[in-house]
Amino acid sequence: MFFSKKKTLRQKYDEKLVLEINALREKWKRQKNLAEITFSPTKEFEVETKLFEIKYFYLFHEAKIRNLNAKATYK
Repeated sequence: MFFSKKKTLRQKYDEKLVLEINALREKWKRQKNLAEITFSPTKEFEVETKLFEIKYFYLFHEAKIRNLNAKATYK
């Protein structure tokens, strides 16, 4: 009775985490591709790309801690 709400909250936030990981992965890949195409990217652009990478790997690490399926994070 008391634990069912906790379980649904965990599932809800796990789904949000997976969606956020996927979104950050796409942003990071797009920024990385743009950096490769650009002749001389600005320092701000490089910092933003690195920030996307750091956020992505942090959330990926959080997903590992929560024992989320790795395939779920790569949909």
